[in-house]
Amino acid sequence: MKTVRWGILGLGKIAHSFAKDLLTVPGNQLYAVASRTQEKATDFKTEYKAEKAYASYEELAADPDIDVVYIATPHVRHCEDSLLCMKNGKAVLCEKPFAMNAEEVEQMIASAKANDVLLMEALWTRIMPHFNFALEEINTGKYGKIEKITSDFCFDAEFNAEGRLWDKKLGGGALLDVGIYPIFCVLAFLGKPDTISAKAKMGKTDVDVEDDITFTYKNGVKAFIKSGIVTKTPTTATIICENGLIYLHPRFHNTDKVTTILEGVKTEHDFDYSAKGYNFEIMHMADLLREGKKESDMMTHNFSRLIINTLDDVRQKIGLEY
Repeated sequence: MKTVRWGILGLGKIAHSFAKDLLTVPGNQLYAVASRTQEKATDFKTEYKAEKAYASYEELAADPDIDVVYIATPHVRHCEDSLLCMKNGKAVLCEKPFAMNAEEVEQMIASAKANDVLLMEALWTRIMPHFNFALEEINTGKYGKIEKITSDFCFDAEFNAEGRLWDKKLGGGALLDVGIYPIFCVLAFLGKPDTISAKAKMGKTDVDVEDDITFTYKNGVKAFIKSGIVTKTPTTATIICENGLIYLHPRFHNTDKVTTILEGVKTEHDFDYSAKGYNFEIMHMADLLREGKKESDMMTHNFSRLIINTLDDVRQKIGLEY
């Protein structure tokens, strides 16, 4: 089995979580890391046993020994940094949101095709076993039609006007950071809504701090979505159907516990994850690379298009402009 050599571009909190999981996946190596300062890159390299540390993103992108780059920079840089890596012939796993808007996403997909490289949005939940179990259960048809979905992701973040969550110049706010998860969840089960209604509370830095969103479908199905960065909610997802329901436990995006109720019979499912959950997308990307694939069959380009177009629609409705 060919060892897949990874680079990580941007070394914030999520990059640490990703690197820890990467070390648990056989056949994958953290080869190089890049930050805006040599000191930070060297410290990260030492902690996670990488071979190279770069003080510029351009140097990492140009390294001929890297197979795939994980983009973990702020939202506003996702497009620029992905394009840089793909132009240098690298496969790219770009953290969610894929980019700031649909126009940028189209640039990224076009670049992947032009440079004949693999590109996937790192919406890790789509690759995780508990979520795929829930999708497969619904697709059997035994639960009957979906009647309603509720999903939330709110946490109480410490205010920092210059921090990633709060700085508008960095793409801050609840919607792009955590609102994307319940939106993704609903889209995965129900597809594109026929109508969207949304309202938001804006914070001190003119970014959304609370969002209430409703998707309505022509068959009468509704989905209720809540996201926020100033209050805490259970962060669950419930898919209510004619013959039962599926409940994804707190922190539904990476939980290892799912409850199903079918025809009155309640069953608990424990997936007993041994790592945080990034390992699943790491394995998936590595498999795609070894198979010579240019697009994931799970997190497809069209699904990323649907997500970003939906986010753009919600932003327009709540008056959030970047």
